[in-house]
Amino acid sequence: MHAKLEPDMTIDAIMRRWPSTIPVVIGHGMLCVGCPIGRFHTLREACQAHEICEEEVLRDLVEKVSGDP
Repeated sequence: MHAKLEPDMTIDAIMRRWPSTIPVVIGHGMLCVGCPIGRFHTLREACQAHEICEEEVLRDLVEKVSGDP
């Protein structure tokens, strides 16, 4: 069983824990892969910075990780 994905997790932690989320992040227009701020920005902060709906991104990320071991 995996840890629960939460909006207060950093983007970096999410992508490292669940690499399958990388295309989801990119698909939402967030170029967080390799961005030095991704180590510090939470999902919530990144969505605010990119003016993206946090609920939609979180839903898509959770859907993606639900199939991961």
